[in-house]
Amino acid sequence: MRYQNLPVDMLRTFVAVAELKSFTRTGEVMGRTQPAVSLQIRRLEEILNCKLLDTGGRVVALTPEGELLIRYARQILIVNDGAVAELSRRPRAGTLRVGLPIDYAVAFFQSALSHFIREHTEVELEIYCDLSPQLMHRLEEGQLDLVIAMYDRQAAANLAFAWAERPVWAVASDCDIHQRLPIPLVAHHSGCEYRDRMTRALDQINRPWRIVYSTPGISGLQNAVLSGWGVSALTQRTLISGMRILSEADDMPPLSDVHVGLHYKHSLLSTAGLLLATHIMKSLQDSGQTGLIKVGRPFDTEMK
Repeated sequence: MRYQNLPVDMLRTFVAVAELKSFTRTGEVMGRTQPAVSLQIRRLEEILNCKLLDTGGRVVALTPEGELLIRYARQILIVNDGAVAELSRRPRAGTLRVGLPIDYAVAFFQSALSHFIREHTEVELEIYCDLSPQLMHRLEEGQLDLVIAMYDRQAAANLAFAWAERPVWAVASDCDIHQRLPIPLVAHHSGCEYRDRMTRALDQINRPWRIVYSTPGISGLQNAVLSGWGVSALTQRTLISGMRILSEADDMPPLSDVHVGLHYKHSLLSTAGLLLATHIMKSLQDSGQTGLIKVGRPFDTEMK
């Protein structure tokens, strides 16, 4: 079998155009002329025998084939550039702005980031916690460098690494408040993926509900559940001692998966950012989360 190699420099140009949505801006960032950028894209399309970019609109957009390639390209680049960064000892000092969702595994990622800081004392981190839509907006506006964000069925832009988890209903161990009607819910503010999944699942079985406690932070939500205020949706990462899981045997409907991803603009990421992205991916794998979503088929694998 004869293998076809994809040139890394062409993939880098393709990712930059997709992220910056401009051949001119890509040329400025990469130190090339616009014709040189266009030539590399054409050569990549010739290798793959498909159209990757749609230039007919006001901004450059990805074709369906481009959408498929972009995820492979980002993973190829992060492996390539991560290896170069580790082995070449390029300068790593700098400040990284990282966004974490308030409603998903903040403790796990804070631990992973703390470990990174201990290994890379020359790098400073600024952590911002918010709802996923707000984090993605700040990434798009250039106010954040890397973001962990949740999304529904439609993957967000700049997705490099993704996985899925199944939320569970959680209640205080010695509490039967889930038997009340309307069922009292403890949730984050409107816009939270977990909140949407709870209300959607209950609406589908025509079970009345009401929000009795709303909080922006995960610790406040956990404490409200432990105090018996109501029922909430958590993942295995955010369940804590003193809680128990409710199932269909408790007349609670199943909750749909939550899709989570690591997002960044590779074309604008520093050496320190590349190392952090690699570190986050490795932390997920080391934690036993082997059900990482394949880049080409984003919703066929569920994290166990």
